[in-house]
Amino acid sequence: MTEIAFFPLSAVLVPYGRMPLQIFEQRYLDLVKSSMRSGEGFGMLRIERGVEVGSARLPELANIGTVASIVDWDQLDNGLLGVTVEGGQRFRPGEFWRENNGLIRGEVDLLPPLEPAAMIDAWEPMRTVLQGLEAHPHVQRIGMPLDMSDAWQVAYSLVQLLPLEEDLKVELLSLTVIEELMRELDLLLNALSGES
Repeated sequence: MTEIAFFPLSAVLVPYGRMPLQIFEQRYLDLVKSSMRSGEGFGMLRIERGVEVGSARLPELANIGTVASIVDWDQLDNGLLGVTVEGGQRFRPGEFWRENNGLIRGEVDLLPPLEPAAMIDAWEPMRTVLQGLEAHPHVQRIGMPLDMSDAWQVAYSLVQLLPLEEDLKVELLSLTVIEELMRELDLLLNALSGES
């Protein structure tokens, strides 16, 4: 088990995905500063129930998360700190607790890193959709690296970018076989495009 700080959110970060965050609470400013200084990541977990702030009780968190690394930062027009994080290794959370400053820390079981998987012809529609999303201003703004030859990167980039329910993203994050993830994405893309 490894101990890390958590950044609970209502959204899900997946491996290879990128997400912009606005940082304004002191505990998270301290977390970002520490992460940037040490180069160590922190755990992004979806809040399933409860709230992260304003409650003495800990929120209920998803049973899988992603280690986030800061890849860019800037001061936003509103004066807040903006950071862009990128998803890395997946983990299963163990015991977690709230520190005196309100930051949630916990023990995690890091899952094996994803080994690159070659794209096959049957998955070509996923690559085509992702290539179409490359031109979107949001994708360009966050500078998401897209390796179109790695099936895991194609799949998780789509999971991050498509308008999917966040609880569905948690389910997809749990899949450990690329064929299963691609099969689910194929069904989802057909549903989104209105095909049966």
